[in-house]
Amino acid sequence: MYSCHCLQSSGKSSVLESIVGKDFLPRGAGIVTRRPLVLQLHRIDEGREYAEFMHLPRKKFTDFAAVRQEISDETDRETGRTKQISTVPIHLSIYSPNVVNLTLIDLPGLTKVAVEGQPESIVMDIENMIRSYIEKPNCIILAISPANQDLATSDAIKISREVDPKGERTFGVLTKIDLMDKGTDAVDILEGRSYKLQFPWIGVVNRSQADINKSVDMIAARRREREYFQSSPEYRHLAQRMGSEHLGKMLSKHLEQVIKSRIPGLQSLINKTIAELESELSRLGKPVATDAGGKLYMIMEICRSFDQIFKERLDGIRSGGEKIYLVFDNQLPAALKRLQFDKHLSMDNVRKLICEADGYQPHLIAPEQGYRRLIESTLVTIRAPAEAAVDAVHAILKELVQKSISETLELKQYPTLRVEVSNAAIESLERMREESKKATLQLVDMECCYLTVEFFRKLPQDVEKGGNPAHSIFDRYNDSYLRRVGSNVLSYVNMVCASLRNSIPKSVVYSQVREAKRSLLDYFFAELGKKETKQLSSLLDEDPAVMQRRTSLAKRLELYRSAQAEIDAVAWAAK
Repeated sequence: MYSCHCLQSSGKSSVLESIVGKDFLPRGAGIVTRRPLVLQLHRIDEGREYAEFMHLPRKKFTDFAAVRQEISDETDRETGRTKQISTVPIHLSIYSPNVVNLTLIDLPGLTKVAVEGQPESIVMDIENMIRSYIEKPNCIILAISPANQDLATSDAIKISREVDPKGERTFGVLTKIDLMDKGTDAVDILEGRSYKLQFPWIGVVNRSQADINKSVDMIAARRREREYFQSSPEYRHLAQRMGSEHLGKMLSKHLEQVIKSRIPGLQSLINKTIAELESELSRLGKPVATDAGGKLYMIMEICRSFDQIFKERLDGIRSGGEKIYLVFDNQLPAALKRLQFDKHLSMDNVRKLICEADGYQPHLIAPEQGYRRLIESTLVTIRAPAEAAVDAVHAILKELVQKSISETLELKQYPTLRVEVSNAAIESLERMREESKKATLQLVDMECCYLTVEFFRKLPQDVEKGGNPAHSIFDRYNDSYLRRVGSNVLSYVNMVCASLRNSIPKSVVYSQVREAKRSLLDYFFAELGKKETKQLSSLLDEDPAVMQRRTSLAKRLELYRSAQAEIDAVAWAAK
């Protein structure tokens, strides 16, 4: 992209028209260019030349006098019929077999003082506008200066040197060579001795005002320009690289070289942008289906994504499932230990329960009913830790459900579906907790209602230990005897407790964890199948702003992919 800037009356408009080969720019005294003109030249193989304005889509101009008038009118629409300037650009495209593919930006000419009708700030306003374009590192500066003025005082050269001190992106164009005083020439400038630029200076001879008045066409003007340089003794040796036709070809060739050098960077930037757009589109999710079947399928897929994340948390692929094991390995054993069975089986409690169990007839050999009451009253205390284990696992499963919902990107799109899935999952967990509690407490109740007889058969009997059965029946309630009863009951309870410590986790996992993995959303799916299109649509109530953002991103992605294909094709052709 080339920015053209120069002093007023330096022939800027004539240079641009010479490159294009058409009269299309407004002319007049003072500042004529009052808005930036972005001029895109498109070479076509054949056909009639035409122009198009971005602000007038689908309208083709074949009369370039009408193009000039539209530029003037569009300038006035923005600035009014004053001498004010505006930074809002006019975009113009010209299609012709006589142009090279090029983009130029015509900027207002630098001025020294404000004239009547202009604010005092206009001098700085124009300079700031020019700087805003030419300070960009990818902008090529076309500095146009008249040969009949001292180059050392050229504002165009001065401002170019400030933004491009090495001259790496500045092209110097010298106009009005034919109007220099007799006995002077511009050879020192054109050969780079007076002011050296990285690129050679190019001299041009524009049409005179008389030529313009006589409507001398560009073809004739270019021919006369070539003849001038070829016939002038001073410039004959430079003729091959002089003239507006050479300027256009040189700019086009340079632009091609710049583009080729920038292709790797452009490819990298486009690929990065495409990846970013794809990533954001992926985050936003797919657009909502229009038919009932598509909506149902979409909801099912989103739910499956959530269910998969939930399972991954339980199975250890993601964190969270290990907390369930900690309930069984730490919380449950600690709760069982806190029951302190030995205190429950104190001497006083054992005596109390045995006496109550005997009633009015003391036991004859062994206090069987007393044993049963002691064991049952001790084992029943295990219900609380068992129930607490069920509740603890339930709380963990609920937490995992909420985390899994938060990690399911698709659910973030649809707040109503998110709430429905969350409620359905929690309701399923509640049902599973009740089933688990019932099954787990049954394990404790089974131990209470039927004792392991084999354990007591293995206990030593009083006679075998030298006891005397003839002793008074009331000796059976002495401390030594009661202590033995308490010790036997404690041994039995500890045996049962050890067994329940292993079986309670199995029951909880079977009834809660396993079922959660298998059928967490089964009930929701069953109800989902009964819903009508309108009800399904209400679940997929996406934020309109998100929908608009997705559409915008999709369009941008399409454009970038198209650009990617074109640049890749250019890169391949350039090899």
